[in-house]
Amino acid sequence: MDMALPIVNATTTVLARVSAAFNAPLARAVVFGVHIDGHLVVEGLLIAVIVFQLSRKSYKPPKKPLSEKEVDELCDEWEPEPLCPPIKEGARIEAPILESAAGPHTTIDGKEVVNFASANYLGLIGSDKITDSCVGSLEKYGVGSCGPRGFYGTIDVHLDCEAKIANFLGTPDSILYSYGISTIFSVIPAFCKKGDIIVADEGVHWAVQNGLYLSRSTVVYFKHNDMASLASTLEKLTRRNKRTENIRRYIVVESIYQNSGQIAPLDEIIKLKEKYRFRVILEESHSFGVLGKSGRGLAEHYGVPIDKIDIITAGMGNALATDGGFCTGSARVVDHQRLSSAGYVFSASLPPYLATAAVSAVNYLEENPSVLANLRSNVALVHKGLSGTPGLQISSHLLSPIVFLKLKKSTGSLTTDLDLLETIAEQALKEDSVFVVASKRSTLDRCKLPVGIRLFVSAGHTESDISKVCSSLKRISASVLSDHV
Repeated sequence: MDMALPIVNATTTVLARVSAAFNAPLARAVVFGVHIDGHLVVEGLLIAVIVFQLSRKSYKPPKKPLSEKEVDELCDEWEPEPLCPPIKEGARIEAPILESAAGPHTTIDGKEVVNFASANYLGLIGSDKITDSCVGSLEKYGVGSCGPRGFYGTIDVHLDCEAKIANFLGTPDSILYSYGISTIFSVIPAFCKKGDIIVADEGVHWAVQNGLYLSRSTVVYFKHNDMASLASTLEKLTRRNKRTENIRRYIVVESIYQNSGQIAPLDEIIKLKEKYRFRVILEESHSFGVLGKSGRGLAEHYGVPIDKIDIITAGMGNALATDGGFCTGSARVVDHQRLSSAGYVFSASLPPYLATAAVSAVNYLEENPSVLANLRSNVALVHKGLSGTPGLQISSHLLSPIVFLKLKKSTGSLTTDLDLLETIAEQALKEDSVFVVASKRSTLDRCKLPVGIRLFVSAGHTESDISKVCSSLKRISASVLSDHV
């Protein structure tokens, strides 16, 4: 502060002298009737300097190329960003490895176990009829197709399979996809675009969520399987809103929710669809071949005409015990996908033997409808056997082949809940040779429903298998959840 004061005083003195010097000789100067004083001259000079500086070209120092030594030093110092974030401890998944077919009984670590972790609903894995049809197809067509459907990848069995599914469900046409999970997240963006409105259940699984994201549509979620919440959401979106009258609007639901085992009330959904003029996209991966008198899915279960549903999709890796997926509906719906659905247009077509297996599985279902009675009987036995399980409660529908056990009392932490459930599953496998799985959630999964233990019930399970899994889970949960009961 003491050093700055003399500098300020000196600057003030210089400015005063400059002003006086300009004021003295020009104090009485008049140019064209304008009085010119010293301040005006100084300001004019400043303006001239500013204009001069602005008009000059900016100075750029000459570029000097780096030497090889400098380049090497910079390269040695550079550290690239990691391709992916580090995996947190506890996030690694070490799933048991199956050493035989994933039937009602399978082999893990050389030991036979009872399998309630595979969605083999009709018990067709390992079926001689399915296997023989695949062998014949392999001998005729080989393994793969080596091309998308639109580029020499269409084989006659693909057309046979599409016709078989359409005839079975009573729809005009259907279309095959090479991978089950890609079916729904290819179908949704094929029809839903930016600016459209999608009303979806908050409990939909990740594949549906991914389709919603890829569509870039406006997505509004309603409470899980709550028709009052759905009606309220539709009312808010359409009431006195003229903009919604001119855009496409969809309701997206699952028939049997993978994350809860609940069944969607299709009859009520169709009423709301017609009232508010929405279209319905129904994901039937866990109901096709399961629900309804003859296994034709949710529409048959509720007695709803199939043409009331605009778009139906399903994976074939569950009840049909093969792979791939399909979408079915009107001819216009199917034809649109052949040019606009990424999973169909750009993927190699379904291997022919898998299409043959799907046809054989549908034929089996038509010829043996009693398999559905066996499945429902086994589901009822599991519900009865697991009632009163310490610390756990069944939240799934009585007709759902996914029996979902959630904690009666959550710890309040998703991670802690999962740790408890995985401990139960691990001990059941280790101590009782019972293979069950906890519902893991990816960091990409936005579902907020409670996690739980999922049991996939099969028509191929025996009463002994069901008794074994029920007694094992009751005993182990009593021990693991003793502090949470």
